[in-house]
Amino acid sequence: MSFTQFFNEYSDNTLVQVGLIFALLIGVFNLTIFTLKLGSLIYDIFIARPVDFTKYGAGNGKWAVVTGASDGIGKEYALQLAKKGLSIVLVSRTQSKLELIAKEIETAYKVNTKIVAFDASTDEEENYLALEKAVFDLPVTVLINNVGQSHSIPVPFLETTKKELRDIVTINNLATLKITQVVAPAIVATIERSQALQKGLRGLILTMGSFGGLLPTPYLATYSGSKAFLQSWSAALAGELAPEGVDVELVISYLVTSAMSKIKRSSATIPNPKQFVKSALSSVGRRGGAQDRYATSTPYWTHALMEFGIESTVGVYSKLANKLNLQMHQSIRARALKKAARLAAAEGGDKRD
Repeated sequence: MSFTQFFNEYSDNTLVQVGLIFALLIGVFNLTIFTLKLGSLIYDIFIARPVDFTKYGAGNGKWAVVTGASDGIGKEYALQLAKKGLSIVLVSRTQSKLELIAKEIETAYKVNTKIVAFDASTDEEENYLALEKAVFDLPVTVLINNVGQSHSIPVPFLETTKKELRDIVTINNLATLKITQVVAPAIVATIERSQALQKGLRGLILTMGSFGGLLPTPYLATYSGSKAFLQSWSAALAGELAPEGVDVELVISYLVTSAMSKIKRSSATIPNPKQFVKSALSSVGRRGGAQDRYATSTPYWTHALMEFGIESTVGVYSKLANKLNLQMHQSIRARALKKAARLAAAEGGDKRD
């Protein structure tokens, strides 16, 4: 029976009428919600003015702590926050790199810097004591949790080495949590001390997320799980610290040109660190593509559209999204193994010559 025949036969039935009206209302409601989300997305990424960082103490003697600050996205966070007028505590593994970046920041932006050499993969208590000592007497208002590690190449979970598994979880999760436990109390204390002098001053904690945590990602299972963990932790922390005047946000990205992604050429969907960080800092407090997620932002415009499209169609937890992700990373792994084999063969030939 066609819908027209069904309607003609049962149109006078009260139950059918109620059902049709209910279905119509549900459809109108869903369309309205979709339209509002799309409108908010467009406003966030294309229309809204950049966030004024004076509310986070920029230009007023306040400090930002940036982890993973020696390269890529972390270095760019440090440079752009310094340009806004925040002094910077640079935290990363290599002392010599930190010294160069500190000199660059002080020369270019006339703000103060401190450096903390910190190997997050070791989880040594001395690292956290050194960081605590560095921020003890500083008016810190901003923390950027950027330290992170992924797999060297996509790999089945059952073939993941114990060292790689341990390093990813230690760096992405344990170090991030313990660093936040060190720095967040300093931020809260700064807000409390400064309320009389600068009304409306707020703190900020940004933690780097990933599409790998947004979508369950086969062949990056450990990394994917570690980033998904940060989603729940960051949102929970946002609820706890909001009454203390501290904004907490997970920043989701797709690929960015960096040492971690091993991508050197930028494109419409793969920005360089400068482009990505500019979008992240400009849109603090706005969700971008993460319209369904509390305390979360997907700020770069193509990433925002990608997430919104996936969320609005197949869904991030769907079987189809999982299968496509699997096929993509299987292909990446195959190419990486072929490249490694070619390099090994070339090196072997050079040694024989």
